[in-house]
Amino acid sequence: MYLMYVDESGDTGLVNSPTRYFVLSGLAVHESGWRDFLNHLVAFRRTLKAVHGLPLRTEVHASEYIRRPPIPGMAKHVRLAILRQFADELAKSPHISFTNVIVDKQGKAANYDVFENAWQALFQRFENTIGAGHFPGAHRADKGLVITDATDGRKLTRLVRRMTAHNVIPGMGGLPARNLPMVRVIEDPHGKNSADSYFIQSCDTVAYLLHQKYAPCSYVRKQGARQYFNRLRPVLNTRASRANGFGIVQL
Repeated sequence: MYLMYVDESGDTGLVNSPTRYFVLSGLAVHESGWRDFLNHLVAFRRTLKAVHGLPLRTEVHASEYIRRPPIPGMAKHVRLAILRQFADELAKSPHISFTNVIVDKQGKAANYDVFENAWQALFQRFENTIGAGHFPGAHRADKGLVITDATDGRKLTRLVRRMTAHNVIPGMGGLPARNLPMVRVIEDPHGKNSADSYFIQSCDTVAYLLHQKYAPCSYVRKQGARQYFNRLRPVLNTRASRANGFGIVQL
């Protein structure tokens, strides 16, 4: 079975929103590589503790790292360096793949549902990539389960259940639309506190770096960190979209 851990960056509001973009980043890992990847993350966190004094139990919350130190006295440039080092460590793993969706809310119709469209695109790519055997391990006959940080669980559950019965895919090249219900993504999405999951913290970091690629804050721009997301290319699901070299699904 493939597990997909998901976190977001930005908000889903269209009116008076502080952000133009909403991002979802999903980390897919097969059960057979789950323990090895966890060990990889634990080893990395031990390095961060030895080098920067960051306790293993302190959550890596990327946007918060830029605003305030996770531990007293940690300089801002060190916090940004930790995010870069995190991206570099993730890029080394042979067990994972990140699927990324970004919604540009500018110009969207008033009734456009940012939350639903972003999540539907992510679930569809998860389903399709498993079926095509393009995730690490190429277990195309397997199923998938989604684990999220705190989000609108009830709305997400309704969306998944609907997609297992009614999932219309637009036709290409003049062909009619087709109903292709999801069959590989099973169960309702499960919620997990990001403070208790290095996997979701990985997604948080990737989602933040993607958001900064499109809309960098002044400090990220000043430090030349806008392209940190690009360092993740070895573990990006580049087949999720052909619109760019990084597989980013742009809505």
